[in-house]
Amino acid sequence: MTPSDDRAQIDEIIANFFGAFDNRANRIPSLEKLAGLFVPGAIITRDTGARCEHYSVKRFAEPRVQLLTSGELIEFHEWETESSTKIVGLIAVRESRYRKEGVLKGGPYVGSGQKFFQLSRLDTEWRITAVAWSDDT
Repeated sequence: MTPSDDRAQIDEIIANFFGAFDNRANRIPSLEKLAGLFVPGAIITRDTGARCEHYSVKRFAEPRVQLLTSGELIEFHEWETESSTKIVGLIAVRESRYRKEGVLKGGPYVGSGQKFFQLSRLDTEWRITAVAWSDDT
């Protein structure tokens, strides 16, 4: 696998991560689709501003999928606006700036923040091993 192949796979995984929560045009977010991007046992950490919360992929995704399929948050999507990726051997770190928007309970819902992804290459495929994020205040 070449460095450009590695970078292309990582770009695709990150795009799929952000796309997993897109419910525009009647898309239905899927826990299974999201979970396939991660290694078993991966951890997700959220900076709430007051403390850090730690989640398994399932515990992180289930309430978000529920919110996105309940009709409470519609036309939602988030996307990467800037990124930098460092690959060293079979591990990589991705720093991402992102934006998000949708309609929550009839009103605009917008935000931005930063996510940090840790990835590892298993055979010929990259997977996410950890995500940490902090929304802008």
